[in-house]
Amino acid sequence: MTCHLLELTSKKPSSKIKRQKEERDEDGFDEENLTLTLALKRSKISSSGSNSNSNSSSLINPIGRDLSTSCLLRCSRSDYGSLASLNSGFRSLIRTGELYRLRRLSGIVEHWIYFSCNVLEWDAYDPFLRRWMTLPRMPHNECFVCSDKESLAVGTELLVFGKEIFNIVVLRYSILTNSWSAGVEMNLPRCLFGSASFGEKAFVAGGTDMQGNILSSAEMYNSEAQTWVTLPNMTKPRRMCSGVYMDNKFYVLGGMSSNSNNDLLTCGEEYDIETGTWRVIDDMAAGLKGASGAPPLVAVVNNQLYAAIYGDKEVRKYNKESNTWVTLGRLPERPDSVNGWGIAFRACGDRLVVIGGPRVLGGGMIELHAWVPRDDGPPVWEMMDSKHSANFVYNCAVMGC
Repeated sequence: MTCHLLELTSKKPSSKIKRQKEERDEDGFDEENLTLTLALKRSKISSSGSNSNSNSSSLINPIGRDLSTSCLLRCSRSDYGSLASLNSGFRSLIRTGELYRLRRLSGIVEHWIYFSCNVLEWDAYDPFLRRWMTLPRMPHNECFVCSDKESLAVGTELLVFGKEIFNIVVLRYSILTNSWSAGVEMNLPRCLFGSASFGEKAFVAGGTDMQGNILSSAEMYNSEAQTWVTLPNMTKPRRMCSGVYMDNKFYVLGGMSSNSNNDLLTCGEEYDIETGTWRVIDDMAAGLKGASGAPPLVAVVNNQLYAAIYGDKEVRKYNKESNTWVTLGRLPERPDSVNGWGIAFRACGDRLVVIGGPRVLGGGMIELHAWVPRDDGPPVWEMMDSKHSANFVYNCAVMGC
């Protein structure tokens, strides 16, 4: 079996990253990794004279299935493709998603960034190894070529939504199979909605239906069951809004309540998952949105809400107690946007990431800038990586699994 991750194109990590990995190993980055390496060698030796897979259920024979699984949980998921090619036991554990489910239950998460700068094409970026990967090309569909797309990452899936003439099409990319397939439609299909995900669940709210009606409805998606559940309606209908997950609640910010770009909403709404109720928060999105109608650029790190103000090139932090925004400092200078479009502002683990780049005649660059917020100090951005691109960032999502 060919390992699906090895099918992705990538560049080798720099010497700096190699040194970081060596330092991580020296610090005892998982003693289990050493156990795994030794056990794999012993397992290979013990099975070298046999063609039977009868012991594959124990994974690494010398240490048994439970310890094998404990080791695998702590391996980087960039290694899972290679591990899946060892035998049927490894392959089943990884390709069925069971290992990712166990990682989630153990609180082990790696965040990769997925984004599209070209129609039907997606790239992935591993921030730890600083490695680019190219996903298989999306199946050709006119709705993804001729109209805006919505995207979100949930569990081990990347969902992309496109609007056709008569309906909304959903495509689903799975990291388990490295392939695209038809996704499950929402109970009320929509576009231009706000969304957020946490673990295997994602929340969507607002947007417009196929007739252009602005919605107040909301739904929750379970990626393990691949089902949508209708939630109570928001207090206000809104489109072109943004969503975040914070303090075990789903927040929807900004948007427009009509088809006029001048009718901007400055309030937010909070959905309490335990009580199943919405609460309006006046002025929660005040000052976050320009006249162009682009959704607010917001992200949550360590249960703190941040916003990128593209017009002023500022980063702001939300004060939950006073319901106000405080300016922390500047955004990276080089990423360009068109009134808020073409730039991504996302949380990636404990980092805020700005994805965009300078535009020049005939092309430009896509740059990834990262900052780890500490207290309320000003941002200190590090450019993680860059690549040539003829286009802006159309869609972006961060998958944590």
